[in-house]
Amino acid sequence: MRTKSPRVLLALGYYDYRLHCGIEKYAQEHGWHLCSDVTREKVIPWGWEGDGILAWLGTGDDLAEFVVHARKPTVDFSFRRPQLKFPRVLVDHAACARLVAEHFLTRGLKDFVFYSDRENWAFEENGSAFVRALSEAGHPCNWLRWHRSPAHDTGHFQWKQKRDWLAAELKRAPKPLGVFAATDDHALEVLETCERMGISVPDEVSLIGMNNSLLAVDAMHTPISSVEPNLELVGYRGAEILDQLMLGKKVPAGSTRIPPRGLMTRKSSDLVAINHPGVARSLRFMWEHCHEPIGVEDLAQAAAMSVRSFHAAFAENVGRPPGQELQRIRIERAKNLLTGSAEKMDAIAQLCGYQNGNSFWVAFKQATGVSPKQYQKQSTTSAAASKPGKK
Repeated sequence: MRTKSPRVLLALGYYDYRLHCGIEKYAQEHGWHLCSDVTREKVIPWGWEGDGILAWLGTGDDLAEFVVHARKPTVDFSFRRPQLKFPRVLVDHAACARLVAEHFLTRGLKDFVFYSDRENWAFEENGSAFVRALSEAGHPCNWLRWHRSPAHDTGHFQWKQKRDWLAAELKRAPKPLGVFAATDDHALEVLETCERMGISVPDEVSLIGMNNSLLAVDAMHTPISSVEPNLELVGYRGAEILDQLMLGKKVPAGSTRIPPRGLMTRKSSDLVAINHPGVARSLRFMWEHCHEPIGVEDLAQAAAMSVRSFHAAFAENVGRPPGQELQRIRIERAKNLLTGSAEKMDAIAQLCGYQNGNSFWVAFKQATGVSPKQYQKQSTTSAAASKPGKK
């Protein structure tokens, strides 16, 4: 049993308040003393004495050198230095990429781009998983890498040269085009470049970013869709594993991956690129009314088709039966509602179009492998710490 509060240092070479909130939540629950994150001031705390370190070793070698030489129990939130054998808690980038690919594919897109501008382990994981998911669905993906382009330059005019290169690549790409950007800042570059070139977003380019980190995004003329990673849970789980290390317990080998909270869909990806007008109408009807007790008959009516011909046309154009797609949309809506929600299960069931909590429980367990309660517990461990004002 502990006789004093563990002293834990935050050595975060990359900072995100949501990660910090998850760590803070665990620290409050378990009586930790969190030492200030001096790396935010670019100071390496040589000589620090404490019990454990939570690190994001994604920047300079000096921070990594300090953490290695400290010889304290350590958990790393980055995979930039795989040779360092620390336990890691990371975003499940493959799951993030699959979310984006699924979003584009269900809207009938057939041409795709992933855009990144530098070597980065997270960008590589997202891009590789995105290309792989599309390949499995029978579609190629063009990976635009500015840093590997013949036009790449690091001089004074690199900002303009990159934008000109991106404009030329987007102009020659087939339309409609689905673009997954490595970060929200990358997505903003794509959006601004499209606006300059007169390329319509989302009518010609459907755009999704990563991290859901843009400020005042809903005030933008074209709000950008983005994957919301569960960084609060990443921080909380990292702290939990560090606690086990400090207590001398065994921890999971390798990396622990945390799935994203979901895809925050906004105007930038609101495109239906399906040539069949009836199926396109039914998809929009499905997205707008999935919280209601609708069925295939209602979807066929929205498509102005018989149930039999609608079912065949939908499966041909979307790649799955309409009932299966409706179920998928409802489960994704349920995931978003379960994260950070205090609603009872019956209420969430009704908000997702299920008649009662039992039918919702069965459908959710079948789709995800866990019950709604289990998913809620996993996804909202640190949601309370991420409320406004707790930065």
